[in-house]
Amino acid sequence: MIRILIAEDQKLVLGALTALLRLEPDVEVVGSAGDGRAALALCEQLIPDIVLTDIEMPLMTGLELAQALAGKKLACRVVVVTTFARSGYLRRAMEAGVRGYLLKDAPVDALAAAIRTVHGGGRAIAPELALESWSSGADPLTERERQVLRLAGEGRSSGEIARQVHLSEGTVRNYLSEAISKLGAGNRVEAYRMARDAGWL
Repeated sequence: MIRILIAEDQKLVLGALTALLRLEPDVEVVGSAGDGRAALALCEQLIPDIVLTDIEMPLMTGLELAQALAGKKLACRVVVVTTFARSGYLRRAMEAGVRGYLLKDAPVDALAAAIRTVHGGGRAIAPELALESWSSGADPLTERERQVLRLAGEGRSSGEIARQVHLSEGTVRNYLSEAISKLGAGNRVEAYRMARDAGWL
C-alpha cells in the first residue's frame, strides 16, 4: 500500500481528495492536516510514503513544507496539487525537492497515476506547466527579498516587517528597493503583484 498524508486547508477539497483516493486499491490515506506546520509534525510521526500538499496554506506553505521535509531527511516524497498554474511556483517546487506537481482540475486517474509514478521513484509534472516553466524567466528574488515583499503585500509597514523578521527598518527598505528594482516595478505594491502573478512568492 502507498501511504499518503494530505495537507490542504480547504476542508471541502480535503474531504474530496481523501474520499477519491480511498477508492484506489493500492492507496491508504493515513492522515491529513489543515496547515503546513501540522503536516510536518504528522510526517515526523507517521512517515508517509507520499505527502500530497497544496501550496498556499496557513503557518507554512506547501513549498516550505517540502523544504522542511528535505532538511529533516524524511523519506516522504512530495506531490503538489494546486490551482496555481504559475511557472515560478513549479521552478521553486523543483528546487525544494518536490517530485510531482499537478493542477486541481486534473482528473482523478491522473492524480492516482502521478502518485504511483512518484512512489516508484519517478517524477510527475503537469506537461503544460513543464513546458511553460522552462520557457519563462528565472526567479530574480532572493529568499529574504521574497519574505519582505510578501509581508509588504499584506499591507505591513517597513517598521512592522522589520520587527517580524528581526532586521533593521533600513535593511528592510533596502530589500524592498532591490526587489522593486529587479522586477522593474513602480512601488512595493506593484512589485508584490508582479512577483505573486509569476509564482515567485
